[in-house]
Amino acid sequence: MACCSSFLWGALTSQCNYRNTVLLLRHSQPHRQRHRRLVIRAAETSQPPSSPRRLVDLIRLIPDLSRNYFKSRPRRALFGGISLLGGFYVAQTISLSFGALGVNDVIAAVLCVLLTEYATKFYYSRPKVTFPVALLNNFKMGFTYGLFIDAFKLAS
Repeated sequence: MACCSSFLWGALTSQCNYRNTVLLLRHSQPHRQRHRRLVIRAAETSQPPSSPRRLVDLIRLIPDLSRNYFKSRPRRALFGGISLLGGFYVAQTISLSFGALGVNDVIAAVLCVLLTEYATKFYYSRPKVTFPVALLNNFKMGFTYGLFIDAFKLAS
């Protein structure tokens, strides 16, 4: 947890360089003329912002941070494997919970089928598969594999 929070804080501070601006007024024409125009320029100061960062600003940075974090192929493969194993774990937990009680087995089976069918429809109806959708499909594959293995355990 500390590693994730330090990563997030470091990424936020490196990408959120807020700069105070000071308005400098400069006359664009000499003082002798009757009509003067003022040109406004912004100059950077090295002082930190006077107001603290807002939560909305931090939340808006999360998609960019995650997009940059998951550009690495090993990280994508790692999270794909974690999603696959997470689906396997959830399937084993559901099977163990409802199988041990012997109550509502049919309802649990219907919910599992609906979950996998909805995830399949969601995955294959997309014109372009994004990374979160691929993680959902990996979770579904692990979930189906876990139920399949559990059926073999019950048959023996």
